[in-house]
Amino acid sequence: MKITSIKIYRFSIPMKPFQIATGTMDYAQNVLIKIETDSNVFGLGECSAFPMIVGENQETCLIVAKELAKIWIGKNPLHIEERILELQIHIANNPTIKSAFDMALYDISAKNENLPLYKFLGGTAKKNIETDMTIGIDTVENMAQLALNYKNKGCTILKVKLGKNIHEDIARIKAIREMVGDKMTIRIDANQGWSFEDALFGLNEMEKYNIQFCEQPMRTWHDDKLPELCAKTNIKIMADESCYNHHDARKQINSNSCAYINIKFAKSGGIYEAQKINSIAAKNNIKCMIGGMLETRLAASAFLHFALANDNVVFYDMDTCMLGHLTDPIIGGLKYDGYFLSINDTPGIGAHVDEHFLSTCENWIIE
Repeated sequence: MKITSIKIYRFSIPMKPFQIATGTMDYAQNVLIKIETDSNVFGLGECSAFPMIVGENQETCLIVAKELAKIWIGKNPLHIEERILELQIHIANNPTIKSAFDMALYDISAKNENLPLYKFLGGTAKKNIETDMTIGIDTVENMAQLALNYKNKGCTILKVKLGKNIHEDIARIKAIREMVGDKMTIRIDANQGWSFEDALFGLNEMEKYNIQFCEQPMRTWHDDKLPELCAKTNIKIMADESCYNHHDARKQINSNSCAYINIKFAKSGGIYEAQKINSIAAKNNIKCMIGGMLETRLAASAFLHFALANDNVVFYDMDTCMLGHLTDPIIGGLKYDGYFLSINDTPGIGAHVDEHFLSTCENWIIE
């Protein structure tokens, strides 16, 4: 099998503004990759650029995509490791756009084996997967009210964005816990917003509100302070921006810097590296979460397959499509039953894009 062409789409998704500690996004800066072959098998991959986190935006993704596509023309897409190594050698970093190419390769390979992606990745059985729902940074009152609204709709797990002002953040968590009661699971994400001193003070103050874990409390340049933070607070720490690849995972684990790891394809460069991260974590009894940026149900379907294939992935932050996307151009793929996710056994990722929506997207073809 050979790659004959690669189509690159500016895959912008309008959405309600969403605020975290490092900035606000008012549309999803996504890119869609379609890899076509001489065997009439094609693969789709999607990435979502989040410049405040990963350092790529939609424009950089499109520029790099055109360069990466040239490398693969005429090559065999079933040789996944070879293809991924070619991207790594060609340009350093840029994991977000690389993840779309990676995803399309896995889509082709799973289709070629006539297997849903989770089975191609080694999964054998499906499991219950319930996503959390994320509450963006807002006033104390608005965040507490939104938490109650989610509870009334059947949500049982909240992920609360913090990281602006530690005293206001403590007030946010206090108000949310009082609003929703004791039974809801609450996890928090500071998105690197706190100093070490604020993180230590705030986490110890929030401990009484029964917090499941805290994602990425500090900037990555304070990673050397994470072991001390972990030792001085009872709230478990999850590495997010501190862990892009399996080397980061190894260093985080060996230094006792985290209890959990958040895997995102936009950070890892896709499924190939994500599997390595999860493998190292599993060997060290470190559980993982699968998360995302602002992807549509196409990439989210791949996230779900990854979660189904890996028992060590036990936390699920897959609510992006429910947070404020104003259009859904995806056909097939994962389904939401309330806050539970499911997918059928269609070969590959099992999702594709409405052709009418694609016809409105700026695109480029590399042959």
